[in-house]
Amino acid sequence: MENRRYNVIMRRFRVFACLLIFASILSACATQPPPQSFDPPGFWSGLFHGFTILFSLIGSIFTDHRIYAFPNSGGWYDFGFFLGACMFLGGGGAGAR
Repeated sequence: MENRRYNVIMRRFRVFACLLIFASILSACATQPPPQSFDPPGFWSGLFHGFTILFSLIGSIFTDHRIYAFPNSGGWYDFGFFLGACMFLGGGGAGAR
């Protein structure tokens, strides 16, 4: 009985590991072209866009508005977007209670 349970757990682990490796291989091929604008959005714009993510999503349904600025300055914009979205959506603090 215990050996069968171990086999089921190992099979699930192998499937998960294969899916994770496959997703990593696919995502490694993705690239973003370099920004072609004069002054691309940076950290503070990313923070604002992340904080207004819900309103931008609703607006994108009815208009030609995007929730993520492109081209942007790269890592700093992404970090600001992530922080803004975490602040607006509650981050992990809501689950800690």
